[in-house]
Amino acid sequence: MAEAATAEAGRDFIRDIIQADLDSKKHTQIVTRFPPEPNGYLHIGHAKSIALNFGIAQEFAGRCHLRFDDTNPTKEEQEYIDSIQADVRWLGFDWGGHLYYASDYFEQLYQWAELLIQNGLAYVDDQSQEEIRVNRGTLTEPGKNSPFRDRSVEENLDLFRRMKAGEFPNGARVLRAKIDMAAGNINLRDPVLYRILHAHHPRTGQAWSIYPSYDYAHGQSDAIEGITHSICTLEFEDHRPLYEWLLDKLPVPAKPRQYEFARLNLTYTLLSKRVLTELVRGGHVNGWDDPRMPTIAGLRRRGVPPAAVREFVKRIGVAKANSVVDVGMLEFCIREELNRTAPRRMAVLRPLKVVIENYPEGQSEQIEAVNHPDDPAAGTRTLHFGREIYIERDDFMENPPKKFFRLSPGNEVRLRYGYFITCREVVKDAAGEIVELRCSYDPATRGGNAPDGRKVKATMHWLSAQDAVPAEIRIYNQLFLKPAPEAANFAADLNPQSLEVLTGALVEPSVATATAAEPMQFERQGYFVRDRDSSPERPVFNRTIGLRDTFAKEVAKG
Repeated sequence: MAEAATAEAGRDFIRDIIQADLDSKKHTQIVTRFPPEPNGYLHIGHAKSIALNFGIAQEFAGRCHLRFDDTNPTKEEQEYIDSIQADVRWLGFDWGGHLYYASDYFEQLYQWAELLIQNGLAYVDDQSQEEIRVNRGTLTEPGKNSPFRDRSVEENLDLFRRMKAGEFPNGARVLRAKIDMAAGNINLRDPVLYRILHAHHPRTGQAWSIYPSYDYAHGQSDAIEGITHSICTLEFEDHRPLYEWLLDKLPVPAKPRQYEFARLNLTYTLLSKRVLTELVRGGHVNGWDDPRMPTIAGLRRRGVPPAAVREFVKRIGVAKANSVVDVGMLEFCIREELNRTAPRRMAVLRPLKVVIENYPEGQSEQIEAVNHPDDPAAGTRTLHFGREIYIERDDFMENPPKKFFRLSPGNEVRLRYGYFITCREVVKDAAGEIVELRCSYDPATRGGNAPDGRKVKATMHWLSAQDAVPAEIRIYNQLFLKPAPEAANFAADLNPQSLEVLTGALVEPSVATATAAEPMQFERQGYFVRDRDSSPERPVFNRTIGLRDTFAKEVAKG
């Protein structure tokens, strides 16, 4: 069963490594981990890492840990911890009983730091952050030893313990590894292991005045948990020598290996945590779960199915080199999944009233409509048809161009599931705006076909004025206008039409009464989902995605 799952997921260099490790008996069980920092919401790039780590654990009958790297209390909040857990579960994965925090290991990490000092492999440095940065050197010039690098073991231990006891202010001292200030890899030039930080920690409170760096905590946490394959994105490749140096110098219970893969980059999208934070704080979007955001919470609120995200991640694969993926691939996966699963309904986003003059006044009839054209098991629903209906305003033109086949004066069209109708008169208000159409219908065409065999070139959706329900529709487009927006000046690339709110839309009754946030297709319009802002009196729907990609074409037209 595991072999079948692996074959289905496709092969990549990481899975090949894992299979080889199992075949050689290097490992008998695979243990991976997903280690987010709880200082923000996860985005689509994290979904790739989640699917990789948890997917590998599933495929190879192993396990995957969820571990929060909570080493910076000034930026961490319970809100983020809760949202990350919800995101992982929404994507279809679970850590079982393996939920951990780096803070679980603070005492052990501290003891190992003292051991590094005792072995002459770490020292307390009194230089400022700026001095450390300047003296670290550059890619072409070696760094300079700190004037405090040769402190005795006794002095270092004394200072480090006093740092822990809270005697010194923030920034006064740090603990650094003693490696090589002339190393070609800057990460090995005496990296900082601990810094002083007087702040309340969400889990440990005021117990600690010093906190480990990510580079120090990460590898040792992996070792404590028995992680076999520590899978990171490419920006951590240059950190691997430090990861291995620390594991070699400390009496850790296991020796995990780190492997790097290319992070996800998408067109029309920025995944920088700084940019996402500024989008929220600057009011450019309405929170972390705004459907325009590339956060997992935003995708969920927009109505993107988790299966579509998993399929997208599977299709782009796992590579060693960074590249940019066309957002069209993600949209294709969303449309493909929703086309298969979403029930069909009717909604008129920009209503135009139609009066069918030869339909009897005060009369209505029931018309059967299928819930999904490709799934008979989805059943049918009942629509009402009467003398007054609404059609989409864009489906009528008074003076149409040559290839406009929808409704126009004298032209006959088909109403979906209904009758053929012909426009006889256009009613306008004092300002010359079209407010109503007067039409006739052919009673013999019920169901959409004419007994005499005549054909029409357009089929239009509609709603009965008798029971159409007012609704708010939110049309979401790409947040950025350029395929490669600039992170440094992201505000200049924002799309001013990224959100259009339609307050006068109409939906069929079955749409208005549905309470579940399950996506549906509004026929000829796109895929939509009920938003959490909905109320019984005012349903609100977000457009997940259109039926086809029109955004890129509109941008190209300028």
